[in-house]
Amino acid sequence: MPNQELTFGDEQFIVSKTDLKGKITYGNALFIAMSGYNELELIDQPHNILRHEDMPAIVFKLLWSRIKEGKEIFAYVKNKTKNGDFYWVFAHVTPSFDANRQITNYHSVRRKPTQKAIDIIQPLYAMLLQKEKSGGISASESTLNQILKDKGMSYDEFILSI
Repeated sequence: MPNQELTFGDEQFIVSKTDLKGKITYGNALFIAMSGYNELELIDQPHNILRHEDMPAIVFKLLWSRIKEGKEIFAYVKNKTKNGDFYWVFAHVTPSFDANRQITNYHSVRRKPTQKAIDIIQPLYAMLLQKEKSGGISASESTLNQILKDKGMSYDEFILSI
């Protein structure tokens, strides 16, 4: 029955690589297994094939903005499998560079998030998604920025503190 939560081990890592447009060029065995797709179904597909509808767009806007600038980012992401199940990850996404410091691709290593982190992120994402539905991505972004301002933290400080 779809919409079941899947998990993976605390010592396991989901790894994938994409080209500059976000198309999958590599996925390790755990990435493929968790997705529910086979390798041929994943390679050359946009990474957002795994995007769960509970994810606010602002998270991906922030992610893409950061990695296109050549910077790393950490984010909690709820992914959707081929059959509609889901799983949470704590993602570390980084650009890869050639000898001339030009970005060549993106690399993501995901680990299992703590339940505490999911308990904090899930209602935040629900709120951001609601703001997005009523006022667009700018409303979601304003809400996130206000929350961070109220906490006196940057996005990175917040994410790494939970």
